[in-house]
Amino acid sequence: MLFAIFYLLPVYVLLATSFKSFAEVSLKDMWKLPQNISLDSFKIAWRGDTSKGVTGLSKNFMNSIYLVIPATLISSLLGSMNGYVFSKWKFKFSNTVLALIIFGMFIPYQSVLIPMVVVLQKIGLYGSIPGLIFIHCVYGIPITTLIFRNYYSTVPTELLEAAKIDGGGFLRIYKDIMLPISMPGFAVVMIWQFTSIWNDFLFGLVVAQKPSIQPITVALNNLAGSYFVEWNIQMAGALITAVPPLLLYIFLGRYFMRGLLAGSLSGI
Repeated sequence: MLFAIFYLLPVYVLLATSFKSFAEVSLKDMWKLPQNISLDSFKIAWRGDTSKGVTGLSKNFMNSIYLVIPATLISSLLGSMNGYVFSKWKFKFSNTVLALIIFGMFIPYQSVLIPMVVVLQKIGLYGSIPGLIFIHCVYGIPITTLIFRNYYSTVPTELLEAAKIDGGGFLRIYKDIMLPISMPGFAVVMIWQFTSIWNDFLFGLVVAQKPSIQPITVALNNLAGSYFVEWNIQMAGALITAVPPLLLYIFLGRYFMRGLLAGSLSGI
C-alpha cells in the first residue's frame, strides 16, 4: 500500500494542478486540492492561446492517431506472419535469422538515428507521418515476432500436418487456422505496440521536424509557451496525452492478461 501511494503521488499532483487556475499554482501549494475547479487549462492545452504563445494539442493528437493505428496494425500483422513462419515452417538457418531479428530489440535508438534519417530521405519519407509509420513498423517487428513465435509454438503441430494433408498451403493454413486462434496474441501485441508508439518521443522529434505533423508527445514538449510556463496548462496537456493508452488498459487490460496467460509470452 505504501509503495502504491508513493507511486501515485505524481499522478495526484498532475490531476490537482491541471484543474487549478494559474493563480493557484505554486510550489508551496502543489499538494493542495484546487479551491475552484477550472477547465480553462484543458481548453488552452487543447485549442491553444495565441496571447500566451501556446499552440494547442488538437492537431497533434490527430497526428498521433494517424500514426499509431496503421503502425500498430501493420507491425502486429507482420509479427504474426513471422511468428507463424519461425514456429511452424522451419528452414535452413531459421534460428539464426530469428536471433538476428530479435537482436534488433537491443539496438539503442540513438545509434541508428543518422542512418535512419538517410534511408528515409532516400525513399522520400523523411519529415512525414508515413515515415514515422515505417520506422515504428520496422522497430516493432522484433518484439511482435518474438511474442507470436512463442504463442504459435503452443499450437499442436499435428493440426497443421492435418491441414497440409488436406491440401492447405502456407497462406491458407495461416488464414484459416492460425489467424482465427490468434486473438489473445493480437491483444497482447496491439496493446503493447499502441502504448509504445503513442508514447514515443525520440523518433517523432527527429523524423517529424515540422510542428504541423509532429505527434502529441513532441507537441507536449512545446506547450510551455513563448513567455513563461503555466504549469496548470502543462499538466492538463500531459493528462490529455495520457488518456488514450490509459483508456486502452482500462477497457482492454483483461484481454492483455488473458493473452499473457494463453502463452503469448511463454518461453521468453
